[in-house]
Amino acid sequence: MATVTALKTAPQPATGQGSPASPRPLLEVDGVSLEYRTPGRVVRATHQVSFDVFGADRFVLLGASGCGKSTLLKAIGGFIEPVEGEIRLDGRVVTQPGPDRIVVFQEFDQLPPWKTVLDNVMFPLLASRTLGKKDAAERAQHYLAKVGLSAFAGAFPNTLSGGMKQRVAIARALAMQPRVLLMDEPFAALDALTRRKMQEELLELWDEVRFTLLFVTHSIEEALVVGNRVGLLSPHPGRVRAEINSHAFDLQSQGGAEFQAAAQRIHRLLFNEDAPGGSPAAPAASLPDAAAALTDLNRKIA
Repeated sequence: MATVTALKTAPQPATGQGSPASPRPLLEVDGVSLEYRTPGRVVRATHQVSFDVFGADRFVLLGASGCGKSTLLKAIGGFIEPVEGEIRLDGRVVTQPGPDRIVVFQEFDQLPPWKTVLDNVMFPLLASRTLGKKDAAERAQHYLAKVGLSAFAGAFPNTLSGGMKQRVAIARALAMQPRVLLMDEPFAALDALTRRKMQEELLELWDEVRFTLLFVTHSIEEALVVGNRVGLLSPHPGRVRAEINSHAFDLQSQGGAEFQAAAQRIHRLLFNEDAPGGSPAAPAASLPDAAAALTDLNRKIA
């Protein structure tokens, strides 16, 4: 059963992962507070947030809109400087963007429309002088094959569906072979069927490549199936409420009693509905009722 675990502990091995977790975190977020300015005042987005991400983790930041999870992702990417605390990658403090952290956003129009699919994937490799043109083309073709888009290498973005554009963006990010892949609600704008297919493809790709993933979402269901660990952020300003070990769940778990119970437990933790020392999660409802309850939970958190 997925359980609430203490923060800053090594993760359980993900499904199919036989080797033990690295004893040292790859990414450390240590007491990070973030602020931004609006006309007339300073707004605190997150307050003293701490968590660790280990190699090959699929760590999900889950919280309601406005809790600072996307702002936190930008800080990890090096685009925002913390006002308190620090972010460390491989033990070094993050002070600016770098090719070791690549972001995939939720917008479909993140691909230059005048470049073909292949050129889009090659572009950051060439612009950063990571590889020469021949090697960049070979690596780009390799990752396009990983996401099932080899046949569209010569196509332009305007001829692709939203889900295909996201797959190109994922291939482009993975081609840089970053230390951490950062994904900011990448499937939020997709229809339900395409979103499920993209989740499935992301997990299959992770199972093959074993990249380290930091994934932001406000969907409880998505957090449980995409992540092997889920960090819960409280409503504004974002604070770490708890961490959930979700490695036992996958796309086939949805609708099951244990999955529904975990989703309801997360909702109570997010919105502080569990009193200290309170009773454990209530037994799951029947499957039709549980599915309706999960839909209602996701509507509330959005």
